[in-house]
Amino acid sequence: MQNRVAVVIPSYRVKDHILNVLARIGDEVARIYVVDDRCPDGSGDFVEAHCTDARVKVIRHAENQGVGGAVMTGYQAAIDEGMDVIVKVDGDGQMKPELIPLFIGPILAGQADYTKGNRFYDLTHIRQMPTLRLIGNAGLSFMAKLSTGYWHLFDPTNGYTAIHAKVAKRIDFSKVSRRYFFETDMLFRLNIGRAVAVDVPMDAHYGDETSNLRIGQVLGEFTVKHARNLAKRLFYNYFLRDMTVASLELVFGMLLLAFGIPFGLYHWIHSASLNVPTPLGTIMLAALSVMFGVQLLLAFVSFDVANQPQRPIHNDFPD
Repeated sequence: MQNRVAVVIPSYRVKDHILNVLARIGDEVARIYVVDDRCPDGSGDFVEAHCTDARVKVIRHAENQGVGGAVMTGYQAAIDEGMDVIVKVDGDGQMKPELIPLFIGPILAGQADYTKGNRFYDLTHIRQMPTLRLIGNAGLSFMAKLSTGYWHLFDPTNGYTAIHAKVAKRIDFSKVSRRYFFETDMLFRLNIGRAVAVDVPMDAHYGDETSNLRIGQVLGEFTVKHARNLAKRLFYNYFLRDMTVASLELVFGMLLLAFGIPFGLYHWIHSASLNVPTPLGTIMLAALSVMFGVQLLLAFVSFDVANQPQRPIHNDFPD
C-alpha cells in the first residue's frame, strides 16, 4: 500500500506567499492542511477563494494558538484521516516545498522517525542568513543539544520537519509548547520516547517575508524552558527509566562541584579578609573536589552523547 503523506501549513499573516507555496507542493503529497490560526488577514478564506487544489483543506482556529498549536491541530487532522507521514512547512515562502521528498525519504525508508531541516550544512547557504539570526541560532542550538539529548542535531528553531504519524500519535499534544518553543519541545519529547531524529541539509530563502520570531525577545524564555526540559530529561532517562554508571557520575559530579566551589570561595574570601594565607589542605580539598567533579560530569556528557536513540521506533507500533 502506498504511503500517504500530508503537509501541515500554519497560516498567520502569510497571505502574500501561501498560494505560491501551495502551488509548488508535489504529487507525493496526498493532503494539505492549511491551519488558519485566527489570522487577522483572513488567510483561510483567501486560500479557499483562490486555491483550486483538491488536496487542500482549511482548518480554522477560533482563537490564536501560536505556531505549535496550529501544527498540532494539523497533526491531529492528519492522524484522524489515516496519513502515514506528516510534513510541516511554513507558509511564508522561506521553505522550499520541492524538498519534501528529502524530508520524508528517511522516514519511509525506516531510517528515522522524525526529520528536520538544518541550514548550517553548507557555508555558502549560511551567508544568506541575517547575522543576528545566525548568532541566535548558534546559541539556541547549543542549549537544545543539552535539553533534548540530540547532540548530533543543529538549527533547533528550524520549522521544516516531518514525522511518522505513528510517532506523532503517541505524543501528548496538550503538554507540548504551543508557540515558538514548539520545535525544540517536540525534540525533547521525541527523545524521551527514544525516537530517531535526523537533520536534512537545506538552505532558506530570505525575501520580503516578515518573521514573527525575534531571538532577543525569546532568549530568556527559551533559556528557562531549556533548563526545565534538561532537568526532566535527566530524571526520566537516568533515574526513573534506567540507572547506569552515568547516573552515578552525574550525581557525584554535581555534589563535588556543589561542595568544592562554595567551600573554596568561602575560605578564600575569609582568609583574604583576615589577611592570612589560606591553608594548603583547604586549597587542595577545594581544588580536588572541583577537578574530580568536572571529570565526572565530562564522563557523563560523553555517555549522554553516545546514548542517543539509534533504532527507529515507528516500526514497533501496530497500524
